[in-house]
Amino acid sequence: MKILVCISNVPDTTTKITFTNDNTEFNTAGVQYIVNPYDEIALARAIELTEGGKGTVTVINVGEAANDPTIRKALAIGADDAVRVNAAPRDAYFVAKQIAEYAKDKDFNVILTGRESIDYNGNQVAAMVGEFLDIPSVSIIKKLDIDGDTATIEREIEGGKEVLTVSGKFVASCAEGVAEPKIPNMRGIMSARTKPLAVVEAVAIDEVTKVTKYETPAPRGTVKLIPADQTEQLINLLHSEAKVI
Repeated sequence: MKILVCISNVPDTTTKITFTNDNTEFNTAGVQYIVNPYDEIALARAIELTEGGKGTVTVINVGEAANDPTIRKALAIGADDAVRVNAAPRDAYFVAKQIAEYAKDKDFNVILTGRESIDYNGNQVAAMVGEFLDIPSVSIIKKLDIDGDTATIEREIEGGKEVLTVSGKFVASCAEGVAEPKIPNMRGIMSARTKPLAVVEAVAIDEVTKVTKYETPAPRGTVKLIPADQTEQLINLLHSEAKVI
């Protein structure tokens, strides 16, 4: 079994977000980057599914050379090899197209992504990759088991869960519960230095979106605490100040 895991290079969750060039570009100065946490879940499950010589795990990232340390971490966690598509990711469409172009003739049985990246939270790449490759895609899965050529997948739905079976190749985006993220050990860190990391050039595609402006959320307002026995005052404030009733 050959599994391709798509990983994103995202700012650490503690990063203070600022923008440059009249709020049209993300300010990368001083930012620490990590493997997207949801992608780590997908990678952990891929490694579990291929343990004991049952298959191989390749990670793919669309990005420039600065992303290599993040890719090496994925190799340290347990991926067998990696590929970087040498281009700055413009949007989900661009990223998905690059992944699909690389994967189309590589005979991967399964392609896994995280449910979304924590910087843009778009949840688009997995479905787009499936469409480009003309194979099934399943979004935001909570459990994945594979027996031979058939995968059993669980998803959460309102009021319960949905159980699906997929035969043949497919794409899935992984959420919490699919696997526990793995921490690289010293052996993994050392071996990551010698594992293959191929760099391929991006295919040219039309620009379909363009960022016009970024905005940060409005600062949090002040909080008023009302004693539990002063219901009338609370209702008055909700009506006259908060204007929610």
